[in-house]
Amino acid sequence: MKKRMLTIFVLLLALAMAVPAYSATVLKLGHIAEPVHPYGKGAEKFAELVKEKSGGEIEVKVFPSSQLGGQKDLIEGLIYGTVDMALVGTAVLGQFQPKISIFDLPFLFKDRQHAYKSLDTVGMELGKELEPKGIKLLGYMENGIRHMTNNVRPIKTPADMEGLKIRVMNNKIYVETMKALGASPTPMAFGELYSAMQQGTVDGQENPSAHIWTKRFFEVQDYASLTAHAYSPEPMLISMISWGKLSDDQKAIVQEAADEAIAWQRQLSEDQDNEYWDKIKATGKIEVIEVDREPFAEATVSVHEMFADEVGQDNLDKIKALAE
Repeated sequence: MKKRMLTIFVLLLALAMAVPAYSATVLKLGHIAEPVHPYGKGAEKFAELVKEKSGGEIEVKVFPSSQLGGQKDLIEGLIYGTVDMALVGTAVLGQFQPKISIFDLPFLFKDRQHAYKSLDTVGMELGKELEPKGIKLLGYMENGIRHMTNNVRPIKTPADMEGLKIRVMNNKIYVETMKALGASPTPMAFGELYSAMQQGTVDGQENPSAHIWTKRFFEVQDYASLTAHAYSPEPMLISMISWGKLSDDQKAIVQEAADEAIAWQRQLSEDQDNEYWDKIKATGKIEVIEVDREPFAEATVSVHEMFADEVGQDNLDKIKALAE
């Protein structure tokens, strides 16, 4: 009897050891911003929400500061499944889905609320066209409202931009916008920008206040002009390969966490925008200049006309209608 009980015990022990230990589903999320950037914090908030809602069944590991590569690398990683999730700009995503570049057009939105309404409707519809290419759009966080900085002279009117070498993302809408304003656009990787301004390779750049502060661009620029020439969304993406590995319940958790994190992050971004400008001004290193935006908007109407067919005139009309 004792021998039989011992045999059963050994069999049960062996069976228990054969069952794999519980392990969470891990999703790697990459982006290029510093962790303190509003969408860097949004990524962390998303990770917290996923863990909480899944009871630890799903773990999101965030890799900021280009640890998993630049934005194009991240998008290609999503397509091939080597990266699970990413936050990237529409300026780069538009290389893979041209219509989504509509959100890079200058002076497209009346205000933030107009931007949110447009992104959550027209933007989500356009995102569906990414799915056959291997990417699912979960929603749009916010990079911020873009402004000009430079080292040559104060920019108060479009005429002041004549001939300035302005770094832009490798995106034709940004290139044409700078041309329309009289500047010389210089496409360059984000990671090279600080040293390029420091060394005089470019005269200036355009970015939201969060990047100007967290990347310390104010240290190597003399003038900042509040042109607010473009709103910069930050699409939150997941690889269709990674999405396909999740159960229906897990998919619902990830989407719900994304929705909540996006709402939280947008508010944070708006709140911190003024704080960043206060901090930038307080350094005394850069002059911050208010401008009349209307002449800049008029100078870039041609950019809307140039890309209307590519992004869809119907989409432009829908976005315009949402401002009313």
